Amino acid sequence: MTISSLELGIIWPAFLAGLLVLATHVPLGLQVLNRGIVFIDLAIAQVAGLGVTIAGAYVAEPEGWRVQAAAIAAALIGALALTWTEKKWPEVQEALIGVLFVLAACVEILVLANNPHGGEHLKDLLVGQILWVSPKALIPIAVLYAVLLALWFGMRSRLGRIGFYVLFALVVTQSVQLVGVYLVFASLIIPALAARRFSERLQLGVGYVTGIVGYILGLIASAIYDLPTGAIIVVGLLVSFIAAVGLSRFVPHTRVAA
Repeated sequence: MTISSLELGIIWPAFLAGLLVLATHVPLGLQVLNRGIVFIDLAIAQVAGLGVTIAGAYVAEPEGWRVQAAAIAAALIGALALTWTEKKWPEVQEALIGVLFVLAACVEILVLANNPHGGEHLKDLLVGQILWVSPKALIPIAVLYAVLLALWFGMRSRLGRIGFYVLFALVVTQSVQLVGVYLVFASLIIPALAARRFSERLQLGVGYVTGIVGYILGLIASAIYDLPTGAIIVVGLLVSFIAAVGLSRFVPHTRVAA
């Protein structure tokens, strides 16, 4: 079993898509863990997916700008709602994030109830279609992510609660359409968990390496064994996480998060 040139032509754009997702999700993941709102990514991704589903069901051009606008609008509404609940009821914010996720998922099922392709749409939304991403489609996403990363690293201390949630919503809206809800969540949390076992100055680098290795392992396994790509990349991220945890025992100045 080998990887042919045809498979490499498919894997390469998928790997670039993964790099784009990791570029934004690793630093945001560290912030999410620090804030103790682990499932925010899952909830916002599901809300953005709901926007895509509603637009796809009622708009004539399901791939057009109206779908993108609907996804961004839905994600921003969800993000602003979570901003309000964090200020109002911070002690139950994680529970409210879970409620938002379940509500968005159930409304999406209701919207697709009479759609003959509803099951296929849900599968694509959850596990993604990263292997079929077009290199040209990555260009505007790369530009958007570059702007958002510049805002994050240049103005993080001044963004505040609302700024964080809005930036997060914009990132996740694009990521979920690239790689699916499950892989978006895994890309946010698994590298960040691995990085938290290291000193602060190493965390960002460790997170990026953990994520990149996980994507490489998953894409290679998918090509060789013909496995679902999104699901096997999540497994690859877990393998990479285990390796990082093992390595942390031999690196000085590491710390284990409580």
